[in-house]
Amino acid sequence: MENIIRFTENELTKYTLLRSGEVKFGERMEIIPKTADIIPFLRASEAEFVLIGIPEDIGIRANFGRPGAAKVWESTLKSLANLHHNKYNKAGRILVLGHIDVADKMAAAENLNPKDKEQRKELMSLVEKIDKDVSHVVCQVVKAGKYPIIVGGGQNNAYGNIKGLALAKGKAVNAINFDSSTDFKIMEGRHSSNGFSYAFEDGFLKNYFVFGLHENYTSKGVLENIKKHTERVQFNTYEQIAIRKEKHFSEEMALAQGFIANNSFGIELDLSALQDVIATKGTPTGFSVEKARQFVHYFGKLQNAAYLHICEGNIDPQHDTTGKLITYLITDFIKSKE
Repeated sequence: MENIIRFTENELTKYTLLRSGEVKFGERMEIIPKTADIIPFLRASEAEFVLIGIPEDIGIRANFGRPGAAKVWESTLKSLANLHHNKYNKAGRILVLGHIDVADKMAAAENLNPKDKEQRKELMSLVEKIDKDVSHVVCQVVKAGKYPIIVGGGQNNAYGNIKGLALAKGKAVNAINFDSSTDFKIMEGRHSSNGFSYAFEDGFLKNYFVFGLHENYTSKGVLENIKKHTERVQFNTYEQIAIRKEKHFSEEMALAQGFIANNSFGIELDLSALQDVIATKGTPTGFSVEKARQFVHYFGKLQNAAYLHICEGNIDPQHDTTGKLITYLITDFIKSKE
């Protein structure tokens, strides 16, 4: 895995605030030593979950979005390292692999303007390169018998996650996406709003369920495209569940389970779907953090749940709680597999 920057003992020490009488995650989480070969070490490790960062926001920029998702990986590490290791949370279940090396791509994207047609094409080309790196890492982690937990970046990385899982399993896989949008837009070049449509078209994604779609921000074209594939692409809306009460949250999770859980599937969660959370596309109305945690636990405990991807977050430098939120979701997923 040449495209991985390994997480080090020094970084773990830097992020961990030690206190007498307490044991923090930073003291017990596993990392891969510099001298060890990654793949054999992964296979031999007793840790079930492998944490992977994607500190980029190129796919978001290519979709005319607000940058900032690249900072979420570090925020998450700072929070995770300072969790208490106790009977509820076992730090040894996590191996922190590190982050995908996107530094050169981020530098290349820095001054590109997506409103310029040619510069937007360059951003999309960079996203394609990241796709290859993500799919390779996820594939290797799944082949090693572990559950990838992928943090940071835009939802463009759903494509690499799905492809990586499909390659590891040798067949098309399913996905469920807790999101206010479908990210099933036209294939005009890779960005954060078409990872699932590309994965579907390329044969890596079989069944796809979107949970909590916002009716006000879904185009007629996307809805018509989904209608063409109703046997394999389904959704419910936030308004049906939370506003008009036509559907019930728990019943809808059970229906979605029936649609995707008979095959290996990935859990995708876009933080932009959560009310008042700092994210790429913040929303004043949406599901609560508690609902998102319930969602992760419900689907995580299913036998065929193969990975968790948390994306589209952002941070407030003055009062950063995004990493803490992501840490709750990570531990909910881990506890669901007990």
